[in-house]
Amino acid sequence: MTAATLRPDLALIAAQVPAGARVLDVGCGDGTLMAALRDTGGADVRGLEIDPANVAAAMERGLAVVQGDADRDLADYPDDAFDIAILSQTLQTSHRPDRIVDELLRIAPRAFVSFPNFAHWRVRLALLWGGRMPVTRLLPVAWYETPNIHHVTVSDFRDLMRARGIAVERAWYLSGDRPTSDAAASWRAEHAIFLISRG
Repeated sequence: MTAATLRPDLALIAAQVPAGARVLDVGCGDGTLMAALRDTGGADVRGLEIDPANVAAAMERGLAVVQGDADRDLADYPDDAFDIAILSQTLQTSHRPDRIVDELLRIAPRAFVSFPNFAHWRVRLALLWGGRMPVTRLLPVAWYETPNIHHVTVSDFRDLMRARGIAVERAWYLSGDRPTSDAAASWRAEHAIFLISRG
């Protein structure tokens, strides 16, 4: 797996990770991003994943992944153990996203956090006209089977960063698989990627 064949949000993250960095990928899935970082950038990458099938798939790729729950198990990592932490498409599934962000920046001075934007215009329209939680490309399952328990928006996340004194170094927004502007991100972005650091 190369950075060019990654999902667009993961490709954006991979392009920003310095060669040889020590990386913790939290909610790493089957290790797709980890493998790209290791194989193309020589990163020393570790993973934490809750799903045992994904852990097994990542380990079959020769990746260092442990099974664990970000809500509980990040506390086991020492301060500054990594250069970069990554939390992709996992924030909205955690019980305490605020605490997870704090833990990421305890473990590493910088972190990438990405999530689906629940204020995207299709989500708003589905609620307005249909009165129902939407099913979209990035939110592909019905409300009763979704792993998402916190419906975060771009504005919500920015507010949380300000409240906690966390610096937003950079942000990227995707509409479909294409970038969209910061000005239109609140309603046009389906997916947001933030690079944050200790304030």
